[in-house]
Amino acid sequence: MIKNISNLGDSAIYCDFGPEVSKKVNLNVIKYFQTLREKKIKGITNISPSYNKLIITFDLEIINYNDLRQQIYKLNIDQINEIESKKISLPICISEEFALDIENISNKTKLTIKEIYNNILNKEFYCYMTGFIAGMPFLGDTNEKIRLKRLDTPRIKVPKGSIGITEQFCNIYTYESPGGWNIIGNTPAKIFNKFDEKKPILINPGDIVEFYEISKKEFNQLKIKI
Repeated sequence: MIKNISNLGDSAIYCDFGPEVSKKVNLNVIKYFQTLREKKIKGITNISPSYNKLIITFDLEIINYNDLRQQIYKLNIDQINEIESKKISLPICISEEFALDIENISNKTKLTIKEIYNNILNKEFYCYMTGFIAGMPFLGDTNEKIRLKRLDTPRIKVPKGSIGITEQFCNIYTYESPGGWNIIGNTPAKIFNKFDEKKPILINPGDIVEFYEISKKEFNQLKIKI
């Protein structure tokens, strides 16, 4: 549940669910997120969930901080047993040109490359949040055996579609951008589509993602189709 609600500037509310980062805590964040979205409270302009926080921006001309704060506290999410979510299977190509850091991961974890991918492929990952880059999903939790810190020297350019791991999370770069995650492969799937006004994001908080391996030939074929 929400531990504390405070103002964030003049027209935003910060809902804090505590310091713990876990699926259990995040499920509560998503329940509040989905409930607020369904209630369509007048004045709310945006709702952004993260691992253990919820930020709500609002129009001061329509609603004020105190009124909105009270409405949030009055929400009853105890009756919500399940959140709205979907399961998504994503292709990943792990050819050498895409798996930029696999050798380094193997050296640091003392695992073989096969053992590393055994902890990635056909495993369920939960989407905690999206952000940093438009539509970029932060997925968890990776097996403790393959948890690593970010690269000591981040890359200036990480290719679009790259899949990386850092600590307990796995993410997908929706655009080419700088980044310091450990890259293990690439997906040809379109994770974010800026031209789709209704549903631009493929993976949303609360969704479950599973990766399956494809060959370089299959990757190129899917890339052309997409």
